Amino acid sequence: MSDKDKQLGNNHQYHQNHEDHVNHEHHDDQEHPDGHEEHGQHENHDHAGHGGGHDHHGHGDMVADFKKRFYISLLLTVPILMLSPMIQGFLGVDWRFPFDQWILFGLSTIVFFYGGWPFLTGGISELKQKNPGMMTLIGLAIFVAYGYSSLVVFGWSGKNFFWELATLIDIMLLGHWIEMRSIMGASNALEELVKLMPNEAHRVQQNGETEDVAVSDLNTGDIVLVKPGEKIPVDGVITEGKSAIDESMLTGESMPVEKNVDEEVIGGAVNQEGSLKIEVQKTGDDTYLSQVITLVKEAQESKSKAQDLANRAAKWLFYIALASGFGTLSIWLALGYAFDVALERMVTVMVITCPHALGLAAPLVVAVSTSISARKGLLIRNRTNFEGARNLNAVVFDKTGTLTKGEFGVTDIIAAGTHTEDDVLLWAASAEQNSEHPLAEGVIHKAQEKELKLKEVSDFESMTGKGLKGTVEGKEVLVVSPAYVNERSFDYDKEQFNSLSEKGKTVVFVVVEDELMGMIALADMVRDSAKDAISELKAMNIHPIMLTGDNQKVADWVAEQVGIEEVYAEVLPHNKSDQVKEIQQKGWKVAMTGDGVNDAPALATADLGIAIGSGTDVAMETADVVLVKSNPQDVVSIMDLSKKTYRKMVQNLWWAAGYNIIAIPLAAGALAFMGILLSPAVGAILMSLSTVIVAINAKLLKA
Repeated sequence: MSDKDKQLGNNHQYHQNHEDHVNHEHHDDQEHPDGHEEHGQHENHDHAGHGGGHDHHGHGDMVADFKKRFYISLLLTVPILMLSPMIQGFLGVDWRFPFDQWILFGLSTIVFFYGGWPFLTGGISELKQKNPGMMTLIGLAIFVAYGYSSLVVFGWSGKNFFWELATLIDIMLLGHWIEMRSIMGASNALEELVKLMPNEAHRVQQNGETEDVAVSDLNTGDIVLVKPGEKIPVDGVITEGKSAIDESMLTGESMPVEKNVDEEVIGGAVNQEGSLKIEVQKTGDDTYLSQVITLVKEAQESKSKAQDLANRAAKWLFYIALASGFGTLSIWLALGYAFDVALERMVTVMVITCPHALGLAAPLVVAVSTSISARKGLLIRNRTNFEGARNLNAVVFDKTGTLTKGEFGVTDIIAAGTHTEDDVLLWAASAEQNSEHPLAEGVIHKAQEKELKLKEVSDFESMTGKGLKGTVEGKEVLVVSPAYVNERSFDYDKEQFNSLSEKGKTVVFVVVEDELMGMIALADMVRDSAKDAISELKAMNIHPIMLTGDNQKVADWVAEQVGIEEVYAEVLPHNKSDQVKEIQQKGWKVAMTGDGVNDAPALATADLGIAIGSGTDVAMETADVVLVKSNPQDVVSIMDLSKKTYRKMVQNLWWAAGYNIIAIPLAAGALAFMGILLSPAVGAILMSLSTVIVAINAKLLKA
C-alpha cells in the first residue's frame, strides 16, 4: 500500500477515532466558554465555545441575521438623527414639532430591542453563567443609554442620548457582521474547494460504453473515464492510462505530478494530459478533501492560549467598566456637575471599555492561520502547542517512514566480470516479478525507472530465508542472500560487500545458471525533502536529532545522507519518550516527528508532537499537528507559520488593549480641564474602527 493510500485511510480512521475525544473537550468548553462566546449567544444560539461545533448553515444564518438587523437599524437611525435636538443644534436647524420626542422614543425603542437584542440576550446569558464578558459590556452600555434617555422623555431634566444609542447599536452590529464574515471567509476557505468538484462523471459500463452520472451516484469499485482537462470526480486508483495530474488546489504542490497505473488520485485534482480510467475508492465524506475539511473544523474549535488570554482580559475589563463607570459618575457628581453630564461620562466610559476588538483579536487570527495551514497540508489538532512551536530549540525525527520512505530502494549495483549493471538489474527484476517481498519491489521499481523491458518468468519459487528463484528465457535465475552464496562458496568482492553492509544496506546476489552476475544493495530510501528540511532547521538554529529503534549502522547512514549529527539508535519504543525528556531537561523546547505506534508516547511527551500523514492512527491521534503530505520540510513550515500567527495575535491584542488603556481615561474626563471629552458616539466610532483594523490585520496574515 502506498503512502498516499495509507494517508487517506488513516486520516479517515483518525477522524472517526477522534470524534469522541473532541466531543468530550467541547463539553469542557461549554463550561468554560472561549473567545467566540461574544457571538455564541446571538439569538439565544447557545454554542458557547462552539461547543457543539455549529454547522456552516447555522453560522451563515447568523451572519444574515446581523446583516438584516444592521440595515433595518441603520434605516431607523436616519429619522432618529433628524429628530434629535442635539443633532438639530449641530446643524443649526429647528425641526421640532408636537410629540416629536415621543416618535423619537418609539423609533429608538425599536432599534434598542431589535438591533440591540443579540447584545442584551448575550449579556444575560453570560451573567447566568457567571462569566461576564463582551456581550455583557455592550448590553450594559446600550441599556444605560436607553434607560437614561427614556427618563428624559418622561420628564427627567437633561439631554437624551437616543442618537448615540442608535449609532452605537449600528456600529456594534456592523462590527459583529464584519467580524463574523471574516471568520466565515477564513473557516470556509476549504469548503469552497468542494464547490470546485465536478457534479458529473463519465462512468464506464460493462460493455465499455460510458454514461454521464451524478458524482453522488458513484459507488466504490465503479470505473470512471476522465478526459484531458477534466477534474477527477472522486478519490480512486488509475486502472488504465497515464497523465500529469495538477493537485495544487489540494496539496499546494505547484508542479503537476506524473501518475501511472495503480497510483492513487485525489478528487478535485485536474487531469492535464492523457485520458484515464479510474476505479472509485472513496466517495462523499470518505474522500480526502472531506476529511481534510472535517479535521480543519476540529482544529478551529480547539482552544487557543492567546484566545483564553483575551477572554480573561475581557472579563476583567467588565469589572473595570463597572468600577470606572460608577466611579466616573460619582466623581463628576461630587464635583458638582449635573446628573446628565455625569451620566454621559459614565455611558461613554462603558462604551469605550467594551473589549470588542480584544475579543476578536485572537479568534480571527486562529481562523485565518488554520485555513492557511490546511492549504499547506498542516492539520493543527492542538492550537496551544502549535502556537508554542515558535520557541522550539530541537526537532527529533524518527527515521523509518519520517526521514525515510519506509520502502526499500536500490542504492548500489555491483556487476561481476564483464557484466553490466543493467544486466544484473534486468535478470534480478525479471525473476522477482511475481514476488511481493519489499526487496523485490525495490528492485523492480529500479528497473522500471531505467525503463528496462522485463523478461517473462516461469517456475517461480520462493526459498524461505534464502531468497527466490525462477526460470527466465530457459535459464535458472536466483536472487539470494549472502548466507546462500557463502554456503555455495561463490567468489565475490567481500571488501565491497562489507562496505555496503556497514552502512546498514541489505545486499542480495544475482546468480544465473550457477554464475554470479553481481550484487544489488538496497536500503530504506531517504525522502528527497529530508535533507532540505534539516539544512533549513540548522539555518534557524534549531537542533535536528534522529531517534530510531533501527540499528546503529543504518541510522548513521541515513543521518549522513540528511546531515544530522546527533543520532540515538536501537532505542526501544518505551524508551523514546524518556529520550525526549532527557533533551527537554537541557531546558530545550522539543518537537517530535514520527509516524508509528512506537512513536506515540514520544509524540505525547514532546512540546510539539508532529505526525506524518502516511503514519498510523495512533501516531496521528497523539500528535498536535499532522503533516498531510508526509513531507519533513513541512516541519519548517509549522515553525514559520507559528511565529507569524503569534506575531499577528500580539499585534491585535496590543491594538485592542492599548486602545482601551488610552480611551478609558479620556472617556472618564481625565483631560476635561483641557476641553478634551469623548462623547459616546465618538467612543463607539473609535472602538468600531479598532474592531475593523483588528479584522483587516488578521486577514493580512500570509503563509
